Amino acid sequence: MTTARPVSAGHVGHRDPVRPTESRVVRIVLVDDHAILRQGLRSVLERESDLRIVGEASSLPEALSVVDRVSPDIVLMDLKLSASSDYEGLTLCSQLSVAHPKLGLLVLTTFLDDQLVVRAVHAGARGYVVKDVDTTELVRAIRAVSRGESAFDSRSASAVVRSLNGQSTTKDRLTDRELEVLRLLANGLSNIRIGERLFISPTTVKFHVSNIMRKLEVSRRAEAVYAASKQGLI
Repeated sequence: MTTARPVSAGHVGHRDPVRPTESRVVRIVLVDDHAILRQGLRSVLERESDLRIVGEASSLPEALSVVDRVSPDIVLMDLKLSASSDYEGLTLCSQLSVAHPKLGLLVLTTFLDDQLVVRAVHAGARGYVVKDVDTTELVRAIRAVSRGESAFDSRSASAVVRSLNGQSTTKDRLTDRELEVLRLLANGLSNIRIGERLFISPTTVKFHVSNIMRKLEVSRRAEAVYAASKQGLI
């Protein structure tokens, strides 16, 4: 796993959050459409004496209902909550931040690009970490958000800085996985064949291709390959 340090109060990992010494417990709701991931997170996080999972949800409507019912301190959420929408978590984030202004919203997702991180922040997220972050860093991020601080892993923090400074190039915005998909796309492979090569589902490939076209500002696969070649990406 890649070790990434969260940003606390605007700095990249300048200190390790201290484990709470008082009896206060951080109450967390997990929102992810994969039950096995929620179970794994529950198992890992509840090893910490100050963290408690008080609810789970697999969809936007369910998440809204659970949060209203249990009033957690933190919602740890993925961005992709259904096959019909790539970023339904952003909508959930916006709705929760309006309905529960004091609620700590922490994004935990596999997807990372500059615009997405910034959109999550605008939607009300106080933190953003990718799913390959190690357990220690995830726990630190949760504790930071519970104290009202920001918590971004180093890659997410860099994305925010680039976007705010207007320094984000197309190459910066494309993830390593998207570049892999783009190269195979240039070789004329279908979504199914790309998925076989990268050991991912055709649906995931389609998701990456959609992101690539959006970032390259094109509407067709062939145009994406042409634009990428002009920019020296492939």
